[in-house]
Amino acid sequence: MAREPLPETPEQRTTLQELDNFTHVIAVSPYAARRLFEEIDHWWPQLPMGIQWYGVGAGTAAELARHGPRPRRPGGGWTSEALLALPSLQSLANEKVLLARGEHGRELIRETLEERGARVTVLPLYRRFRPYYPEEQINNIFRGFRPEVIVALSGETLNNLIATDPDNLDALHQALLVVPAERVADQARNAGFGYPFVPEGLADQDLVISVASRLMPQADNTGKPSKDSRD
Repeated sequence: MAREPLPETPEQRTTLQELDNFTHVIAVSPYAARRLFEEIDHWWPQLPMGIQWYGVGAGTAAELARHGPRPRRPGGGWTSEALLALPSLQSLANEKVLLARGEHGRELIRETLEERGARVTVLPLYRRFRPYYPEEQINNIFRGFRPEVIVALSGETLNNLIATDPDNLDALHQALLVVPAERVADQARNAGFGYPFVPEGLADQDLVISVASRLMPQADNTGKPSKDSRD
């Protein structure tokens, strides 16, 4: 997955200049939070008061906090569904919500909050795209390196992986595929991956611990490690 900032538009400028009109501001990823504050800093030397800030997951919340807010985040997950379960997002009649995200993305947050009465403004700050890799590099990774673990932390990233070399994708199907949610795990199974795995958390340390624990051979009662810890 590659990302690049979107050029500033008159609509974006107006939205940011009226930041103090919003009751809730949601960032969907650490990069969305970073881009949001790159733009906010142009217009607000001091953040307006009275805004409730939200990050979808610990990494996003940490990026928001780095710029001053004290964001709310789901206590039991890092998905859009977990965010939408927060009590402060249940009843939003006529409240204004700013949703900072990429150019395209899941519509679940926007649609759900609008169903709950919110007036949602989507602020696209960057675009995502599948990067180009030379055929030789793809062959070296798929056929030569043959990864035992693949980390794909969004459904779009998984789709990009599949589209990179669909004819030779079977070389990766036996790898442990780390995905962010069961929704993406189902997507992976449907694409032929045999070992999708949702970790305990998406922060770097959580990923390392979860993957290492999953790969660590488990001793049976004879003291010998199992043949395949992915089972």
